[in-house]
Amino acid sequence: MVSNWAKKRDVWSLITLGIIVLYTFVLVLPLFTLLKASFTGGEEGKLSIEYFLKFFGKKYYYGALFNSLKVTIAVTIAAVVIATPLAYIMTTIKIKGKVYLQILILISSMAPPFLGAYSWILLMGRNGVITNFMSNIFHINTPDIYGFTGILVVLTLQLTPLVYMFLMGAFKSIDSSLLEAAESMGYTGIKKLVKVVMPLIVPTLLAGSLLVFMRALADFGTPMLIGEGYQTLPVLIFNEFISEMGGDDGFAAAISVIVIILALSIFLLQKYVSNRKSFSMSALRPIKEKQEKGLKNVLANLYVYGFLALAFLPQLYVVYTAFLKTSGRVFVKGYSLDSFKMAFSRVGDSIYNTFLLGIIAMIFVVIIAILIGYVTVRRRNAATNGLDIISMIPYIVPGSVLGIALLLTFNSKPILLSGTATILIISFVIRRLPYTIRSSAAMVHQISPSVEEASASLGASNMKTFIKITLPMMLPGVISGAILSWVTIISELSTSIILYTARTKTMTIAIYTEVIRGNYGIAAALSTMLMIITIISLLLFFKLTGKKEVAI
Repeated sequence: MVSNWAKKRDVWSLITLGIIVLYTFVLVLPLFTLLKASFTGGEEGKLSIEYFLKFFGKKYYYGALFNSLKVTIAVTIAAVVIATPLAYIMTTIKIKGKVYLQILILISSMAPPFLGAYSWILLMGRNGVITNFMSNIFHINTPDIYGFTGILVVLTLQLTPLVYMFLMGAFKSIDSSLLEAAESMGYTGIKKLVKVVMPLIVPTLLAGSLLVFMRALADFGTPMLIGEGYQTLPVLIFNEFISEMGGDDGFAAAISVIVIILALSIFLLQKYVSNRKSFSMSALRPIKEKQEKGLKNVLANLYVYGFLALAFLPQLYVVYTAFLKTSGRVFVKGYSLDSFKMAFSRVGDSIYNTFLLGIIAMIFVVIIAILIGYVTVRRRNAATNGLDIISMIPYIVPGSVLGIALLLTFNSKPILLSGTATILIISFVIRRLPYTIRSSAAMVHQISPSVEEASASLGASNMKTFIKITLPMMLPGVISGAILSWVTIISELSTSIILYTARTKTMTIAIYTEVIRGNYGIAAALSTMLMIITIISLLLFFKLTGKKEVAI
């Protein structure tokens, strides 16, 4: 007779095995196919490094690598430089309306980056409102927002809140006695921040910097909209894969492999440095806010409100333009809802697709994340450790790369998924699972194993214990992670732009294509709807969790 312990082990072993098989099919196999395609060139498709030689043989190609490195490094440094004093001020100084400011800062980070690019085009493009105002009134030519400068501005404002969120948690774990000791030794102001606080938050800074680096490296929409010839790797991959002259799948795959190697190298370097610098802090006396007076208080408020204005107000201008009258592609005086009407009449299917595909993806995300979160915490072994690693691979692989990998794998029989909604749903699930997995696993860590043991001692089966006891206790973490996954799913562009068809176009694709066509009214209306959905989702997250911040 098989013991209860053996049955319990068999059930979760089968679940773990099933999820590993699923990941192998939808993630490992596509990445292997991508790798194989990158080394298949020349005559009769033999093993070759022809594509890599082609990439490093022409400045047009390898220049995109240096452009991407320049952008990502500059954005990462700028985000750290801006976010560090921002988080420090919000932690140590009483700022009026702090709760609402934190929510607005988070909202500004959750909008798609290409919306930021679009909003800056409306403000400081060649026919932008600020550009025209400065030219007509003061006869001053404003700096060019296109190219490297525009990409840097947009991505820095978009990604700074990510570092800010990490640092807020780190500052709260610093004991105030350390700062008091530093002050007694003459370390105050900037000197205290640089000499005392910064060394304490190095591991957190590295984690936040990694996330910013990965996001900036993978971003497609911003350089595509505002780059104007400043070509980065995601744009190059897209252009080579989907070319009017006939794309070269193998060459696009080779560039994708280079991107993965770059991202993996940075990831491993960050892990190595973090492990060397890591330590634990427990604040018996957490830092408390102080009410500053005079110039210091004025400067602190100016810094916080100034950043928020730069990060959020351009998006508000997009909302404003959504209600302007349009004549063809031009905004005219007066207000109307014509842009919203045209949005529903022309690309109404994209709104429906966004909700339909997003909801279906979320169902799979929730189910899979619950199972992975549970087995990686409660059933730790070689298989679950491997599953934990596999599930985090999408954290490293850029969206456009994953899109190409899926398309190369499922573009022919017997498994023909290209052009279907299924392949989009698969991409959404793979890319956004880590958010919900982390929050689910965090909740399992908080549940005492003795609760499950008590249930088992009363005769409940292992699965019944999980469904009746553990799962209800996990739900708050699952729901919060699912909401964040939902926000990122509806704002997804880099993968969708590779996989979509006319029947599976989503709101982000519709916004992007309308901006490219110059239909700014429709794009503004769709952007407004997407921002409203994002804000409602985040407010729901705050309501359900009781938090005013997002843990990443």
